[in-house]
Amino acid sequence: MKKIKSYNYNDLLKNELKNKEFKKEYNSLEEEFSLAKEIINLRKSYKLTQKQLADKVGTSQPAIARIESGNYKNISLSFLRRVAKALDAVPVIHLKRKTGL
Repeated sequence: MKKIKSYNYNDLLKNELKNKEFKKEYNSLEEEFSLAKEIINLRKSYKLTQKQLADKVGTSQPAIARIESGNYKNISLSFLRRVAKALDAVPVIHLKRKTGL
């Protein structure tokens, strides 16, 4: 059986960020993925599965999976508040100037 090579995510990312086009795309998605990472980290800190969090929020596991993937376009503030409440957190929303302006 052929052995599958594994990679360390942080090392792989560091290497990929050397590519200017990759870095530009990665940075453009920062806001979406930072929210996803925060939700994942909070959920894991409470030792909850996506299904358990979904039950607490009153939604489906696939809805939690979508928000954790960063693949959401029209997340409502009310849904975000429900997720935050289930994780004993509060959403903090702010605007910041785009870089280069």
